[in-house]
Amino acid sequence: MWLNGGMRKTAEFVGLGYCSNDHLAVVPFIPMDAKVQMLRHEVLGGGPSANSTVAAAHLGMPAAYVGVVGDDADGRMMLADFEKEGVDTSAMVIRKGSGSAIAYVWIEEKTGNRSVAWTRSGMKEMEADEVDLDLVRRAKIFHIDGHNPKGALAGAKAAREAGVTVNFDAGTMRDGVPELLPFADLLVCSEEFALKLTGLADAEAAVRKIYETYRPQVAGATMGVRGSMCFDGKDFVKLPAFKVDRVVDTTGCGDLFHTGFAIRWIETHDMLESMRFGSAVSAIKCRGLSGRPPSAPTRAEVEEFLKSW
Repeated sequence: MWLNGGMRKTAEFVGLGYCSNDHLAVVPFIPMDAKVQMLRHEVLGGGPSANSTVAAAHLGMPAAYVGVVGDDADGRMMLADFEKEGVDTSAMVIRKGSGSAIAYVWIEEKTGNRSVAWTRSGMKEMEADEVDLDLVRRAKIFHIDGHNPKGALAGAKAAREAGVTVNFDAGTMRDGVPELLPFADLLVCSEEFALKLTGLADAEAAVRKIYETYRPQVAGATMGVRGSMCFDGKDFVKLPAFKVDRVVDTTGCGDLFHTGFAIRWIETHDMLESMRFGSAVSAIKCRGLSGRPPSAPTRAEVEEFLKSW
């Protein structure tokens, strides 16, 4: 392995986790034991924390990404995509002789709903000693998604010690995730994750239990088209999702909610305001394909959107 070269920037938002190239196919219906002709096909950058980090840069926050790619064409494309969006890649690890992560995403034209199949292509995940902890300590937000858990744990510990807000997009229970949960300041999970983690059948009860167990600044759950809910130990807030004229693709909606929520949280420490901002970022993204620009909005676009609500 080796670190990617390039000039170091000051990063306020540092993301660590999974990044990939996504093969996006818009189809009339998602086939099962059937064939269907694609209506549209694109290859774009993806991955939960990767989408979140690019979104932060697009919202105007200086950002850097920490992850692993192979030295293949997909890896080079991912690095180029980050750099095109102004994301610092100097702390990324490039593994010689390894393939890079890819995903295939089928998107239903009428609803924007999607199914995803992904692989790391045998690429080894990041080790703790491969993380640039100084980069993390200088940030305002350290964002993780549960992937590369050894690296994420090292980064989360360093962030906590330095007073950096740890934003955990907890979407899938996998090895290493339970060890990360106590270090999250903003622990907003997918509804599925919250129910599985707690063993409860009710999302509100699950969010309250997660707060009591891990004591983050905010615990919460995203619920897709039903919106989000958050609890800070005092107030419990439920916010319906914003409506948009036409949903093109839901890929990346949750990723961008977490970005918007975290950025607005460190600006205001107002839970409802942070939920509104995150929801607006997510809603605007639905109008376009993937979780990356131009679907990911600018700060001006989000503020203009919120004026009508």
